[in-house]
Amino acid sequence: MPSPFMMGLLNQPVLFYTKNRLEIIGIRCFPWTVFDLLGLPSGKGGVSIFEHPIAQLQSVLNKLVLSGRLDEALARVKQYFLDARSGIAIDSMLFKAGVAMREANGAIPVSQVAAAAHATVRTLERNFKQSSGHTVKDVSALMRFEQVRNRLWLYPNSNLSGLAHELGYTDQSHLSREFKRYSGTTPAAFARKAKKNGKATIGSDFVAFVQA
Repeated sequence: MPSPFMMGLLNQPVLFYTKNRLEIIGIRCFPWTVFDLLGLPSGKGGVSIFEHPIAQLQSVLNKLVLSGRLDEALARVKQYFLDARSGIAIDSMLFKAGVAMREANGAIPVSQVAAAAHATVRTLERNFKQSSGHTVKDVSALMRFEQVRNRLWLYPNSNLSGLAHELGYTDQSHLSREFKRYSGTTPAAFARKAKKNGKATIGSDFVAFVQA
């Protein structure tokens, strides 16, 4: 793959096809911070290839990965983003909104997110959309989906009705619709495969990044 490349919020799983071996060092960023962090204009979905100072890491990281020094490679990437983050104010409106959304795992009304950010709903929505390319509701829905996916990945026998209530869905049907929207399969089918094949894999060609 070209380096670097960035994927926005996706409503379906992304598939990579390669011969032999594919190695990717991935950095997961919250959508309300990533564009400011990298100094890029906001965008939506898809895969974007762009010119950026982070590309200077490519040759160094490639050598480290090929020599098996993965810990050093990851440390280089981590330090790059820590240095970049130092230039962003942590008391900003979007930072406060993000903290509220994370603490609630996405199960929080937009009005409460705005209150936590000390802003009106209209101001928050305008700034959030401008910064991330998505609405507060879009990102909250994805965060809730990830909570369901992670729970089913680790505990496939979890009760779907109970998860729906716990994570703020209207009902189990609402949970199922949202889960299929983001994963391409139903939560029940996902849980069955997780239970059958174990936590490490859902298929010979499937890789998942799970944040518990």
